[in-house]
Amino acid sequence: MTGRTVRVYNIRAGRPRPGLRPQHLLSARAVAEISGGELDGAHEDSTELVFRPGAVNGGSYSFDVASFKSSAGSVGLVFQTICLPLCFAHTGSRVVIKGGTHVEWSPPVDYIKEVFLPAVGSMGVEAGIDLLRWGFYPIGGGMVDVTVRPSRLPLRPFRVVERGRLRRVAVLSAVANLPVDIARRQLERTMERLRDASFEAEGRRMSVPSPGRGTFLFILAEFDNTRAGFSALGARGKRAEAVADEAVDSFLEYMKSPAAVDRHLADQILIAAALAGGDSVFTTAGMTGHLATNVRVIERFLPVRFSIEDGGVCTVKVRGAALGRP
Repeated sequence: MTGRTVRVYNIRAGRPRPGLRPQHLLSARAVAEISGGELDGAHEDSTELVFRPGAVNGGSYSFDVASFKSSAGSVGLVFQTICLPLCFAHTGSRVVIKGGTHVEWSPPVDYIKEVFLPAVGSMGVEAGIDLLRWGFYPIGGGMVDVTVRPSRLPLRPFRVVERGRLRRVAVLSAVANLPVDIARRQLERTMERLRDASFEAEGRRMSVPSPGRGTFLFILAEFDNTRAGFSALGARGKRAEAVADEAVDSFLEYMKSPAAVDRHLADQILIAAALAGGDSVFTTAGMTGHLATNVRVIERFLPVRFSIEDGGVCTVKVRGAALGRP
């Protein structure tokens, strides 16, 4: 496989900031390491990256975002970069990843464990992630322990067009190195608003280990056919009640639509669907920028074409490339 040149832009706070950030850089270097590949342009602020992959090898690996600079770069993004490739290895893998486990603009570890992994697990991906230490912005310092076993290939298609009956709503409110009363207020506000909207929920609060300070709230919705997750992070000057409202608003907005897949899973499941054998189809609440961008990028690298019908509820279809193990 020849190298591809990709121009990378990172957009944050409404203004473009070109180039690779630490989590992007670690993701690129991690996938190069597990495949014995070669990288050109793999440095911070680089806007062009050439990757020449080799054969993926299972084994023991350790990756730390802070190895490049002090950063709370996302552990979740690094995990999602290497998880599917490692499924194609002939042997299993054990991976430790250090960095930000609960940071903006990326999936928190709770979402990966409770929503993303069950979704790709239904396709045949055998992977797990354990949260050992939480990492919040700006210090990071979180740590996860990851296992990935060789999958039976090709992966099964992902077919979820109806979410089915709501079976359970669970709420987690967590703080690190802050008064536990903040977690209590986040949880109480969330439970109150859910009750007002006629949803019963289980709730728990935690004080969690972390080198830094932070607060987090996560709502998990389990249905007959799928799971969905909604989260919010605290920040200096942001009231506990505002954190709760942010997550609850996202949950209630999702519940207004009959779509099966939440907007985050919609763009995160695309690569697995493109690799799978057979026809994948799912519904989501509507087209997002991430969904459209990921479709265009995947179509540049794999022999697949997505079909997207956006009529209020967005239906995404693709016939996967049915890739097997080399």
